[in-house]
Amino acid sequence: MKTKRLVIAGVVAMALAGGTGTALAVDGLTPPAEADAQDTGSRREAVVGETASEKAAGVRLPGRVAAAAPGPRVVRPYAPVEIGQGAKMGLLPEGRQNYVVAWDDYEEAVEQARSLAGDSIRPNSISGGMGVDGDDVLFTGAFRTDTVPARITLRIGAGPEVEAGMLRLPGSPGWGTYYYDAAGAGRPQETVEVTAYDADGSVLAGLAYEPSPAGR
Repeated sequence: MKTKRLVIAGVVAMALAGGTGTALAVDGLTPPAEADAQDTGSRREAVVGETASEKAAGVRLPGRVAAAAPGPRVVRPYAPVEIGQGAKMGLLPEGRQNYVVAWDDYEEAVEQARSLAGDSIRPNSISGGMGVDGDDVLFTGAFRTDTVPARITLRIGAGPEVEAGMLRLPGSPGWGTYYYDAAGAGRPQETVEVTAYDADGSVLAGLAYEPSPAGR
């Protein structure tokens, strides 16, 4: 039986913001883009994301080429959203880019995250990471952009660009989250690229990171 653990995104994010923890070195895909990335290794943990119940918003790797998306789904604060593989994501109004991903005890994760600062990623950038459990991979992350992305995509190496699901809070919070359920795809061995686009197809922000080897 697979072990399922909850993750409070703010806990990991504070380490990233402070330049410590297990953050990986990353390169923006465009000059203004800045980003942070984390690979949580062989454990099923993640820093952010929404949706396996919305197959129209996310396809499994390898998948079909990404198509245009209408933008993030607006969700209520604290509302649990199914993002695949039994995980739930929730966005919090407290703190900065504060959210949780949990496989169990979602309510407890939210209560703990209320007192955390959140991610605090740089303006016009993306954070990202992945949770790995056997061959199941769940990609998650947050965006903080001046323009709300129309879509966010992932690409592994030279593979197809696939669509991620997106969430944001009501109003104009200036941030949101994304997720991609890649159950059965196996741990990626090549560079992971995440790109946020506006409605005209221009790049708003990008992230590229190398997945760490299994067991690390």
